[in-house]
Amino acid sequence: MRALVVFCHPVPDSYGAALRDAVLRGLARGGHEADLIDLYADNFQPALTEEERRNYHTPGLNRLPVADHLDRVKAADALVFVAPTWWYGPPAMLKGWLDRVLVPFETFGMPRPFRPLERHLTNIRLIAAVSTLGSPWFWWRWIGQPGRRILLDGIGGIVHPRAPKLWLALHGMDSVSLEKRTAFLSRIEERFARLKNPGI
Repeated sequence: MRALVVFCHPVPDSYGAALRDAVLRGLARGGHEADLIDLYADNFQPALTEEERRNYHTPGLNRLPVADHLDRVKAADALVFVAPTWWYGPPAMLKGWLDRVLVPFETFGMPRPFRPLERHLTNIRLIAAVSTLGSPWFWWRWIGQPGRRILLDGIGGIVHPRAPKLWLALHGMDSVSLEKRTAFLSRIEERFARLKNPGI
């Protein structure tokens, strides 16, 4: 399985980076191929330009500014996000990646009344997200888990309809013990080492 790992954290030696490395180790142990996009290291520009917004609904033109990233999405079997949850959602850098890269006609068809989105990313047969949250799990559920819903359910609407969805999160990140942080890293590596290529 070829997994595109999209990593987003501004601090190179963060716990988030350790999670990224645990994901990559797990994928390698499981015999999977990983393609890493590190948004901060690559100096990805998350904001739509005026030209991009004007061309957003124009097939062909809307892919030009992000063709490399878009091609890597289309070459993947799995899409894996590794990023913290800030204010209940993905960091601005990652949200900007979604805005700029997952463009219409390339990744989905424009919605029509009473009809679901056309799925153009049926090559993606698994979606996973690894995150950390300052909030406790009960508050996250009370708020409605918006970050999880964006990354798994929102994108889930444009990938293979039977693609499994995996959410792995560590809550209370601001006060959790070193022991629990270390255990979570091990859990992440083991979970990705056990991933199976979905037989869809």
